[in-house]
Amino acid sequence: MALEDYMEPEIAVTAAVTAAVLSPQGRKVIRRSAVYGLAGIIAAGDAIFSFSRNIKNGIQEASTAAIQATRRTMEEAKAGAAEAAKDAHANHSQSSGEIPATQ
Repeated sequence: MALEDYMEPEIAVTAAVTAAVLSPQGRKVIRRSAVYGLAGIIAAGDAIFSFSRNIKNGIQEASTAAIQATRRTMEEAKAGAAEAAKDAHANHSQSSGEIPATQ
């Protein structure tokens, strides 16, 4: 091969990769980079999974609180409506001349 052949990008990259793979120092660097790269990917995956789990738990807690508040409001409204109906019945009974029933 002539010197001009090594100036082509495809051949230069192939020669560099071959030299890196065949040299002990190159293999050591490649192996270390692969290990650190994989560890980084695993750590990032764990962080994303943890973040999504916390988001899910927060949404569940918020929806549970909203449901409880809605139920409490509905119970209070029912109790208020029952009391208002009782008062209206008592007022209607007194205005028509009936004697209100005592409990």
